[in-house]
Amino acid sequence: MAKILISDPITPAGVELFKEAGFAVEVKTDHTKEELLAKIKDYDALIVRSQTKVTAEIIAAADNLKVIGRAGVGVDNVDVEAATKKGIIVLNAPDGNTLSTAELSVAMLLAVARNVPQGHASLKSGAWDRKSFTGVEINGKTLGVVGMGRIGTEVAKRMLAMGMTVLAHDPFLTEERAAALGVKLASLEEIITESDFITVHTPLTAETKGLFGAAEFARMKQGVRLVNCARGGIYDEAALAAAIRSGQVAGAALDVFTSEPPADRTLIELPQVVVTPHLGASTREAQENVAVDVAHEVIKVLKGESFKNAVNLPPLRPEVRKALQPFTNLAEVLGKIAAQLATERIGKIEVSYWGEVSKVETSYLSLLILKGILQASLGDEVNQVNAKFLAKERGLKVTEFKAEESAGYSSLIKVAVAGDHGTHTLTGTVIEHEEARIVEIEGYRVDTVPSEQMILIDHTDQPGVIGEVGTVLGQAGVNIAAMQVGRKQQGGKALMVLNVDTAEAPELLAKLEKAKSVQKARAIIL
Repeated sequence: MAKILISDPITPAGVELFKEAGFAVEVKTDHTKEELLAKIKDYDALIVRSQTKVTAEIIAAADNLKVIGRAGVGVDNVDVEAATKKGIIVLNAPDGNTLSTAELSVAMLLAVARNVPQGHASLKSGAWDRKSFTGVEINGKTLGVVGMGRIGTEVAKRMLAMGMTVLAHDPFLTEERAAALGVKLASLEEIITESDFITVHTPLTAETKGLFGAAEFARMKQGVRLVNCARGGIYDEAALAAAIRSGQVAGAALDVFTSEPPADRTLIELPQVVVTPHLGASTREAQENVAVDVAHEVIKVLKGESFKNAVNLPPLRPEVRKALQPFTNLAEVLGKIAAQLATERIGKIEVSYWGEVSKVETSYLSLLILKGILQASLGDEVNQVNAKFLAKERGLKVTEFKAEESAGYSSLIKVAVAGDHGTHTLTGTVIEHEEARIVEIEGYRVDTVPSEQMILIDHTDQPGVIGEVGTVLGQAGVNIAAMQVGRKQQGGKALMVLNVDTAEAPELLAKLEKAKSVQKARAIIL
């Protein structure tokens, strides 16, 4: 009989599911680290929330542990890498709080539209002031939704029912999916300039941190109202406070903050701002849902059935792992670069395998590629297990092609992503010692070892271009580690690939685009 240890409080419904499945269950929620280290070796499954820290040391002592279940979304308190190395599956419950967070977002939107908390506080203080709290109707207004995952989609559905026009921005939302939902697919600029209300539902990534700052607020409609029940930091808090004081932004409703609890209370103390202390998942239903969801998934793992909510992947068979090992790093790198080549919305992905790699089980490699592509916008929410589900949710089509012949190489993997403005391609291989090499970008033949930071420069093939690019980078103090140039014909279009020590500064790319015969400069960050 499998033994399950529940070391953080979960609702009784989750505990009962384990018992009904015939497992031995112990609920003890006050372990010291030493106590947990001493007893964890006896259990097949560990269920936690945020209190228990499942460290590498605890995982090393877990001789029989097969699965760790986190009754919630994040897994910051679990050393996922250590668990993966030991072959332990880590599960979470990403869907359990979807409706609770969506409903809070709706409540916050209505509260900031009608000044509900302000009126409440005024009346509680003994005043009867109707004139100071005049709000706006939401019927007929335009709502911009940034991020159309589970929560963003549920918010959109509810606000459509309340008479709003919904503009939706998500790099992986297709026209067909948007039409089915009844929303209008929009660029981020359209969201900024056309919305009366904006709500964000994206993870906090390098791309979304400070997504809305002073420049964006200035381009919004005067009197716009903003909602954030996703992650603190998507709105630049200092810039938002300034925009509210100036009257450009009429108000904001915030459940999340850059630091929690907030050390800086500037936003909180503005009368136009509605705030709650990160209550997105704080409903009885959500707490029960995450416990029940994680219990179902853990039971499936222990019974040898298929499961979906793993944040890592179950161990591959040794012979499969050995065959795939040379290509795993290449696959994820190809995905990450492909996502950055296609700056527009992606609707279709085709992965082609040629040569020896076509003879192995490539589905795992395709998942790594898909993970790399989706992570550019969705961050750590994406893993090998849920990547396919998240792609399907957005109407993203993924296909595979295989051929045993590969010109000039023992193996090739090609990724083609089709976006609004055409198809972008990228091809890679591995050489001795499993080194990943990029051998084609956008139809140009190159031979590049991918690095953490690269710059791609589209230019005309003519003398002087390389020198001028080098001068710009030298003046900026940017060191070039390696350089490759690919061209299709002499004097025609060409692509320069630079491995550099730093590439992120927008002003650097702008200076490069002013160089001789340069049409476009792009940073690739891995």
